[in-house]
Amino acid sequence: MNRRIIGLLLLAGLITIGCIAAGCTDVPQTTSGQSAPPAGQETPGPDAGGVGNVSAGNNQFGFDLYRQIAGDPGSAGKNIFFSPYSISSALAITYEGARGATGDEIGSVLHLPQNETLRRSGFAGLDAVLNRGDENYTLRTANALWAEEAYPFLPAYVDTAARWYSANVTNLDFAGDAEASRETINRWVEEKTEDKIRDLLPAGSVDPMTRLVITNAIYFKGTWVKQFDPAETTEEEFRVAPGEAVRVPMMHRTDEDAIYGYAETDNLQVLRMPYAHGNGTELSMLVLLPKEDNLTAAEEVLDAETLADLRESLTDRRVRVVFPKFTLETTYSLPSTLSAMGMPTAFSGDADFAGMDGTDRLFISDVVHKAFVDVSEEGTEAAAATGVIMNIKSAPGGDTTPVFRADHPFVFLIVEEDSGTILFAGRVANPESA
Repeated sequence: MNRRIIGLLLLAGLITIGCIAAGCTDVPQTTSGQSAPPAGQETPGPDAGGVGNVSAGNNQFGFDLYRQIAGDPGSAGKNIFFSPYSISSALAITYEGARGATGDEIGSVLHLPQNETLRRSGFAGLDAVLNRGDENYTLRTANALWAEEAYPFLPAYVDTAARWYSANVTNLDFAGDAEASRETINRWVEEKTEDKIRDLLPAGSVDPMTRLVITNAIYFKGTWVKQFDPAETTEEEFRVAPGEAVRVPMMHRTDEDAIYGYAETDNLQVLRMPYAHGNGTELSMLVLLPKEDNLTAAEEVLDAETLADLRESLTDRRVRVVFPKFTLETTYSLPSTLSAMGMPTAFSGDADFAGMDGTDRLFISDVVHKAFVDVSEEGTEAAAATGVIMNIKSAPGGDTTPVFRADHPFVFLIVEEDSGTILFAGRVANPESA
């Protein structure tokens, strides 16, 4: 099994559980109150018709994003792990404020339902499904908006985010104290993910030009229906490439009660390992294991129809399972990835997010995503968070006062003014280095 299968199997596991969704937040709303539903129209429950459409779109986005990341030469030989739903949720809230080509591109990349009712009710309904609770596992999701306190966002946008995505607003002073604002957001993410996702927004990611940050946080912890005995775990070789192996702890479940959903094709073995649950949503990890070291056999089945066929072909039978313990932590900055997937306008000077503020002054400066997963004999703990950072293209209110922030490498010159002679020239790459 190639090392990159670790990332693939966890992606498949998240897809199997519908990935993970946006949820309620208890932060105070200080910009605008949530509007009441129109007469005769209620926020949908778990059976809302749009859930299937949103779930299918999220899964396809997950397949597309996996391929985009895996195809990057910088990802060769590296683990991959992310939450498609965390990214979809944050960007769906962003999409609600997009207009024109900007919105068309985001909607296409995310495979969002074009019908507004299906899209919004789908996210709200899926949120209800995934947050209804279960005594045997923990699954929490949350969305939030973090707005510049002096910037006038449209009440309609704020209300839409709160009503359909449970994303309430907290006002922050990005313009006056961007660092304190960043720390506030990061603390919220840490709280929502049991401290598994730290420093989602890295230093310098928000600045006085930031006007809005849209966040999603996800946390899951569950135990296997059939747990592994730690006494059976042994150090064994794990092939990372032909002729190359590393030593890792391998768990074993080979007894007569090792009954799992199993299927195989000419090139692939498929295993479903369920998590214990009560009345909540059933969760499981789906593992796609190539019979040879060629990961292509697993990656080429990452489409909705093929994966559905494989899941239908699973039959419960005894399987001798040998599976690695592992912990992964990943970090992604996604503007170039999402641009390559078909939504470049949102990151450019041509971005149109008039649905947020009534102007075309906002653009996405970054989409950051961090994920964590730990797989052990007992079960799985996983968390992820996404931040969409919206900056302003120019100073608001017609203020043309320039902002000069020398918070990155720069070149400097010492010049004799009368003659213009350069006496000294230098570059500061790290002010703390000699």
